[in-house]
Parts: sequence; structure tokens; C-alpha cells
Amino acid sequence: MNPPESPRQPLRPSPSAPATLGVVIGHNPTRLWGMSSTERLNRSLKIAGVKDIRSFDRLGDAVDDLAGGSVVIVSNDWVFDVSIIKGLATRPNTVIIDGETRRAVAANVDAAQLSAAIALIERGEGSLPAEVQPLSAEDVGGNYNHELRKKESPYLLRLTPETLAAVERRMFSGSYKGVTDFVTKFWWPRPAEVVTRWCSHGGMSPNQVTLIGFIAVLISFWAFWNGHYLLGLASGWLMTFLDTVDGKLARVTLTSSPMGNVFDHGIDLVHPPFWWWAWIVGLVAYGTPTPYADLALWVILIGYVVQRVLEGIFMSLFDMHVHVWRRFDSFFRLITARRNPNLVILTPFALVGRPDLGILLVALWTALSLVVHAVQILQGLAARRHGPLRSWLAA
Repeated sequence: MNPPESPRQPLRPSPSAPATLGVVIGHNPTRLWGMSSTERLNRSLKIAGVKDIRSFDRLGDAVDDLAGGSVVIVSNDWVFDVSIIKGLATRPNTVIIDGETRRAVAANVDAAQLSAAIALIERGEGSLPAEVQPLSAEDVGGNYNHELRKKESPYLLRLTPETLAAVERRMFSGSYKGVTDFVTKFWWPRPAEVVTRWCSHGGMSPNQVTLIGFIAVLISFWAFWNGHYLLGLASGWLMTFLDTVDGKLARVTLTSSPMGNVFDHGIDLVHPPFWWWAWIVGLVAYGTPTPYADLALWVILIGYVVQRVLEGIFMSLFDMHVHVWRRFDSFFRLITARRNPNLVILTPFALVGRPDLGILLVALWTALSLVVHAVQILQGLAARRHGPLRSWLAA
């Protein structure tokens, strides 16, 4: 079955409710990120809202009980981006064609077409009715990831022992946010991929990694408070690294949970102001008190809170993150006064014995970043007069 001459914007029917049944066909012994292909496909289907998931040899009477529902069939020989499974689950009468092999690799069909769809996917034999539309992975999964704020084609990869390394590398790359700070974006990917692999094969959960990071948060707070800046920075940098690892581990293994998200994002949101407060308190113990300590503290605390509030206001007004509106906004997210850029400012000053100058510079950068965010909202209000705002990444 050949896909149509695919236009850039294929006709997309309105999404329906997720398919009633999910069927994983084939057997693939190759494990990725410490789990079997079947396990990952089952997790993908569950995330997509498919509640009844079975292997082909365990179908039993499930097909007879569908009562008009549809079936999603996926092949164990392939690794699907979750966005593909999500899109397929709500698109009846669809078959996904791999662009390289031109083979059918997954489908969403009604129960009457189940056997024909399996034969087409497993052996390339037969055909499906004309109303079953052949589409590419990108047609189904889209090319803009709202959650990770990036424009990227979804991956559809053949899983074999020979392709495993490349598949895991692509999956890890796909787990990264497109818009973030420059430390996370440029410094951490290589070492984070190695540690994420260690954790996944060692059976560590994302929440366990987050817990270690939380302990590092407390150590840094105590160290800064007592003027032990180098110890605090070592622990702080470890925490920022683990904050990258836990999110990537959750995404590549599909083990995100509501509680884990609250734990992780709660720590990320709350701890930075306490670190900067402890840093300022520790200046006395270190021997470099500054007469501007109180002013710096209030600028940093108020600036941090108001900056996050302004980001929320922008989201409420324009239904998008401020950092994905224009190219400048995405660039500014690299360096805005958040935890990691602030640590980059503080570290060299601590190394030369002037933590007081470092925190004053953080206060100044926080104030400047706050001004930029306020101007972004004013610019958004002005631009909205000419129509809804649209992210440059989604263009």
C-alpha cells in the first residue's frame, strides 16, 4: 500500500475518542532504556487513552465486544514517538506508512478490518478499504511539540540490535525541551544521556533521581547559609544536572506521573529564592558582608516572583509560553535570571573569593530580566490588535 502524494497540510478529520482496543503484534527481544518494546508500546497506548491493551495472541473475545469501537494495531518492530500513538488513537480509518521502507507499521481500523490490517503490517500482504487513509508519521503526530516547546518531526524508527544505539540517541534527543536555559541545552545533554542510561538500566525511577536532587537542594541551602560557597555550588550544580536527568528518564521510559510532576516542578519553582537568601546570609560568615545585602535580597525575591507571575499572565492572555512567541523570546530564555544562569554568574565570583559581588550582579540581572518580561507583555498586547499571536516555532 503506497501513501498518497502527501500535501504539506493533509486533510485532518476532527479527532474522535481514543480507540477502544490496542493490539501489539510481533515479538522483538531488543530492549531499549531497560524495557522491552512491548512494554513501551503498552505505555504509549495507555498514555494515548487506549484502556484495553493486548497482544495478538491474547485477543480472545475482545474484538467481538467492541460494539462499534476501533482498534489500534502497532508493530513491535518499530519505536514510535508518543505523539504518533496519540494521534493515531483518535484517527479511525488510518494506516501509518514508514517513509523509507514504504511499509505499513501501524493502523487504526474497525474490528472488521483487524485481520487485514495485521496481515498488511506483519507481512505486507493484502490491502485495506479505500476509506482507510495512508499517512506518514508526521501527518499523524504533527511537527510541533507544545509540551517540549520545539518544532521537530516525530520519530518512527526500526528497532534491531544494530539500530539500538541510534534509536536510544534519537529518543533521548526527542526528550529535550527546545526552549530552555543554555546550561541545560548545551552543557548537560552528553553527560545526561549517559547517566539517564545508567539509571534506566539500573531500575531507578525518575522520582528517586528527583529525591537525590532534593537532598542536594538542602545541602546547598545549608552550605550557602554558613558561607561554604564552594560546597554549596558543587551540590547545587549536581542538583541542576539531576534535574535534567529525572525529566529525560521519565520521558524516555514513559514513567511520568502526576505526583512526580508535582514533586519535580514544585522543587524547581520553590528552591531558588531560598538559595539566594541563604547566599546573602552567608556573606557575614564568609567575611564579605555588603551594605547592599537587604536591597539585593528584595530585588532578587520580588524580581523572581513577579517574573514568574508575568510569565503566567502572558500564558493567560495569549495561550502560549512567552518564551516561544518570537525568536528573541526563545533566545532570552537561554539567559534570563533563572537558577542555572544565576549559578553561572555566582560560580566565578565564589572561586575568586568575592561572593558578595556575584550576588549583587544576580540582583542586577534579575531586575533587567523583569523589565524584559514586562515589555514582552506590552508588545504582545500591541501585536494582538493585528490577530492572535503565533509561535515562531509552530510556523
